[in-house]
Amino acid sequence: MRGRGRVPGRKSNLGSQKGKVNDERQRTEVVASTELMEGRSVVGWAARDPSGLLSPYHFSLRETGPEEVLFKILFCGIDHTDLHQCRNQIHSANYPLVPGHEVVGEVVEVGSEVKKFKVGDIVGVGIIGCCGNCLSCKSNMEQYCNKRILTYNDTYKDGTPTQGGFSSAMVAHQNFVLRIPEKLAPEQAVPLLCAGVTAFSPLKPFSDCGADVFLVSSNEAEMQRATSSLDYILDTIPAVHPMEPYLSLLKVDGKIILVGAVAKPQQFSSLDLILGKKTICGSLIGSIGETQELLDFWAEKGLKSMIEVVKMDYVNKAFERMECNDVRYRFVLDIASSDL
Repeated sequence: MRGRGRVPGRKSNLGSQKGKVNDERQRTEVVASTELMEGRSVVGWAARDPSGLLSPYHFSLRETGPEEVLFKILFCGIDHTDLHQCRNQIHSANYPLVPGHEVVGEVVEVGSEVKKFKVGDIVGVGIIGCCGNCLSCKSNMEQYCNKRILTYNDTYKDGTPTQGGFSSAMVAHQNFVLRIPEKLAPEQAVPLLCAGVTAFSPLKPFSDCGADVFLVSSNEAEMQRATSSLDYILDTIPAVHPMEPYLSLLKVDGKIILVGAVAKPQQFSSLDLILGKKTICGSLIGSIGETQELLDFWAEKGLKSMIEVVKMDYVNKAFERMECNDVRYRFVLDIASSDL
């Protein structure tokens, strides 16, 4: 695990911060090194067309705002959504596109109004923005905000494109930054920021109601015995698949919640729903509060994520292997040790 003290380096003005250090209220802490960036230029690996192949790409970060933090990226997860997005299979890809939305790093600069974090903190980022005023935001479900800002392939409030965690540094608002617990290794935290909370969030209500038996769909014998017996199915499959076998497992009034992003429409018979009062719905990651709760729980219980850590220059091979389900169970990019 990497140290959690202050990042060695020198005081830096970083562009527009010049001249502000004399005003204590507007002061911005800056401890950065030339290895992180030259000015505001950073290096990432980007897709440039629907082939989805990634290669080095230089881009500039926006200035760190009063309520924002700048952090150097240590690790980033590789998700099926990253692959789909790089290939322009979901949403509309804006190339060059730097993917990565399970991001863990070390704070090197904090804005003058930041209260939640300090230089040297180990932090994580999922989504990076919302309106803060709609019903979803006020209900602590900001991931459903119609004005949410995604970690990459989106546009920030100032009009600049967002780029993801397959890069050396990132700027994010403090309200969308998560604290990585002291007991949790940074690379272990990575899968929790999307994959983990995507399962944790929709499962929470059923755990609270006393659920203590879980069925794994790869066990055919268990699946057969479970016909018409389940209250709830969490469907994580990120590809088109038949729904009927899973709908047959549900009790009357049972529910399937989809969390796997599928590039093409799913098909099912409406009768399978009508005759059993069954429901198909979806769930998107989790809230900031739920994600922090999961991180704290993981650390408290001493749980381990099953990961394979690789360097950035392996990312295209990792995409190939992930597509073939040849990883147990999550690739994590070691950004800090990679030669970008």
